Amino acid sequence: MSENENRNEGETPQSQPATGFAVLKAHIERNKIDFVLWCTRFATIVFTLNYLIPIFGSGYNMYYKALLANSATSALRLHQRLPQVQLSREFVGQVFLEDSAHYLLYSMIFFYSSPVTWVLLPVFLFALLHISSYSLGLIELLGTNALGVIRMFIGIVEVQSVKLLKTIALSEIFLFPLLILFLFGGRATLMTLFVYYRFLTLRYASRRNPYTRNTFGELRLLVESYANNPSCPMPIRNLVSKLVSIISRLAPVITSEQQ
Repeated sequence: MSENENRNEGETPQSQPATGFAVLKAHIERNKIDFVLWCTRFATIVFTLNYLIPIFGSGYNMYYKALLANSATSALRLHQRLPQVQLSREFVGQVFLEDSAHYLLYSMIFFYSSPVTWVLLPVFLFALLHISSYSLGLIELLGTNALGVIRMFIGIVEVQSVKLLKTIALSEIFLFPLLILFLFGGRATLMTLFVYYRFLTLRYASRRNPYTRNTFGELRLLVESYANNPSCPMPIRNLVSKLVSIISRLAPVITSEQQ
């Protein structure tokens, strides 16, 4: 029997975790940006939870730290998608086709305004969705039976991914009328409202994430079905018709490539 075979027989189960951690470490070293993205998304989740339930530090500060962490995630993801920066109009157009650019803009919109809890909902859910799939890959490197409880939680998140994406889309849409109310209450400005409208148009026209566009369509069908009900009063029916017409005119034109 060779020396290598003797060494293999002499290995104990206790040596396996060390091997798993070594594989994990090597993976992180090969994929530094992906791991940094995992860290910034984890930070977004932690800061959001600490904003809702202040345990470590001021909840007020945690709100802005969550937005800052989301900004870092979006900027890194944008760098991955468009690594070569160009000073041209075409490149700027390409930037704003990226979902990561949309949420970098989103963080900038609310970073200089007073905290609004609703603002952190899409940020938190996106971080949760993206961190789950990558976390599962990291856990697999540790072993097939490692961290079973976390695996179970990740499985729940992945099963509910479509519902979570629809929730994100709804939160993006209903934040706009909420900002209108905040405008009258002095918690938002016309600039905030205008820039957020631009954000919504970018989300509506997104090439990679059709959920905002689809949710707008579903809401329109729901509202119109209610308005067309014979029991609906005529003034409300007329108001709904006018609102739907106005919102439809504000929607950007969608090309066949974006559908």
